[in-house]
Amino acid sequence: MLRHMSEKQSLSSERHVRIFRNGRNQAVRIPREFEFPGEEAVMRKEGRRLIIEPAAPRSLLAVLAKLAPLKEDFPPIDDALPDPIEI
Repeated sequence: MLRHMSEKQSLSSERHVRIFRNGRNQAVRIPREFEFPGEEAVMRKEGRRLIIEPAAPRSLLAVLAKLAPLKEDFPPIDDALPDPIEI
């Protein structure tokens, strides 16, 4: 019974899809039940298999590194020493 259950689950994670042309590229529509989160995916080829996985979210540092520098001059900020504290 357990084997039958795993075979049934395996069948539900497989679906035949049509391959089509999009300009000079070959493309495939990803069915709704296989949709990825986000806007990017990573694709690689292993032998005859084509593997598509959701791309890892970018770190905040990676996003900030791609931002253009601001073209605005900021006024100087007085950075006074803090008042002494008695412990």
